[in-house]
Amino acid sequence: MEARTLIADRGEFVDALQLLRKGHVLVRVSDQAGGCVLDGGTLYRSYEPLKQFGLIDEFHNPDGFPSASYYRLTPRGREFAERACTEWRRRPVWKRLAVRLTG
Repeated sequence: MEARTLIADRGEFVDALQLLRKGHVLVRVSDQAGGCVLDGGTLYRSYEPLKQFGLIDEFHNPDGFPSASYYRLTPRGREFAERACTEWRRRPVWKRLAVRLTG
C-alpha cells in the first residue's frame, strides 16, 4: 500500500465496495476521470485507491469489449469490504451524510 494514496471521495469508495461485494464488475474504459463504470454508474475517484490498496484485480472477460478492462474484488478486497461496509452501516445517518457532502 502506498503511503500517498488518498481516498478523495469516501462515499463513492464505500458504494463501490458494496457493489463489488455483491458481485458487480468494475469496467474501465479510459485512464481519465470518469473512465470507470460500476453497475451503470460512473466512478470518478475510487478506481486508483481500490487498485493501489490491492482490493481489486483485473480479470479476463471473453464476453467483454477488447478495449475495456474488467475488475473484481481480490480476497483481500473482499475481507476489507466486509469490514468497511459493516463499519459504514454502524455510523449514524447524519455522519454518513456528512461524509457524502465533504468527501
